[in-house]
Amino acid sequence: MTLEAASRISRWAYPEPYAMYGMDGEAGSVLELMNGDYELAVDQRGELIGFICTKNSARVPGGYAVGIYEDPGCVDLGLGLDPGFTGRGLGSEFVIESVRYVVKHSDVQQLQLVVASFNKRAIKVYTRVGFKAGIRFQSSVSGNEIEFMSMRLTVRAVDRE
Repeated sequence: MTLEAASRISRWAYPEPYAMYGMDGEAGSVLELMNGDYELAVDQRGELIGFICTKNSARVPGGYAVGIYEDPGCVDLGLGLDPGFTGRGLGSEFVIESVRYVVKHSDVQQLQLVVASFNKRAIKVYTRVGFKAGIRFQSSVSGNEIEFMSMRLTVRAVDRE
């Protein structure tokens, strides 16, 4: 992650109902993106298209209460696609390449991501890639209780190639 990219990402604005996925553009958001848990996702020309995050930065607070973060063999994954690229059929390739990157750079048996239950568009992409629906739970976002769902993908030997 670079400071320039973090600054750009922190100002991404998504349309409703996905606005909750955006940041506020403030220094705290930039610092979060620079905390070491985030990697840039770029296209073939090296242009910023999104980000990948792992570890604590990929976790939704409400997931702790239901125990989804207790498996040491599971890497938590968060993804962010530039709002200009969403809804254009690019999600599956972005997720597949992100999974390949994480698998290449870690010793992982399973990947887990968490998605807002209303985000049918993302759930469809994650399911198409092979993630399986898991535990649903509530978590507060900007003072509103939102239902989230965990999804897991078992890493196969072929995913490591």
